Amino acid sequence: MRTLRVAVAAAMTAAAGVAAGSALGVLGSGPAQAAPRAGQVALSDVMSGARPRLTCAIPAIKVGSAASLRAFHEAMAGCADRFWAERFAAAGLAYRSPTVTITTGADSVCGRISGAGAHYCPEERAVVVRITRQDLRDPFRMNLAHSIAHEWGHHVQQLTGVLGAQEALYLPASDQARTILSHRLEMQAECYAGVFYSAALKSIKPGIAWDEWVEAVRQAEESEVHGKPRNLAFWQDRGYHGGATGFCNTWTATRAKVG
Repeated sequence: MRTLRVAVAAAMTAAAGVAAGSALGVLGSGPAQAAPRAGQVALSDVMSGARPRLTCAIPAIKVGSAASLRAFHEAMAGCADRFWAERFAAAGLAYRSPTVTITTGADSVCGRISGAGAHYCPEERAVVVRITRQDLRDPFRMNLAHSIAHEWGHHVQQLTGVLGAQEALYLPASDQARTILSHRLEMQAECYAGVFYSAALKSIKPGIAWDEWVEAVRQAEESEVHGKPRNLAFWQDRGYHGGATGFCNTWTATRAKVG
């Protein structure tokens, strides 16, 4: 099987900018001294009901073509935006689309991009995707799709007040506590990506079976910011099979599940 770079490694290395400024939020009740807003509870309580199916037109990718990669990311962004707008509406919450920038350069609305992959910039409410030479050489659809899906998870956290609540908890915390808070944040974004995939995976045409993808995530390199790959795989799979945001409460999970 093709060696996967797995966007959980690429996007996560790039997403360190999110955790650098803040690394914990609360969606529903959690271990921290910060009460969620009513809207947060409304979204986190969406545990069941009809699992929506989303049909999106996600184009093919031509090897070596930055234009086709841009078109793919734009289509993925539109798909993710539609999905989360519908989920927020179902929960009775206001939704605001993020700004999306797709670039081949190092400069963005978030400032200079220090690594490959994707970023979410909370203050700008922007998702930035960088097309790399590796993407041009080996445009594996699921890796690329995950760049959008994971960062949109951070946007959901921003809209529900998670990133704001987390900053207050992160700043006074010890280094060890900050690490765990960072893991909880990133694993919730992974779970939200899984929830999105539960509706949209067929449209994405990922080029890999779901179980094989989860195993590839499990075998990815460990990141201090994002935690153990096996836990990242667990939360993404939980979101996918649960199909609802209520399955993504990483804040009350044991350390063994977020380490």
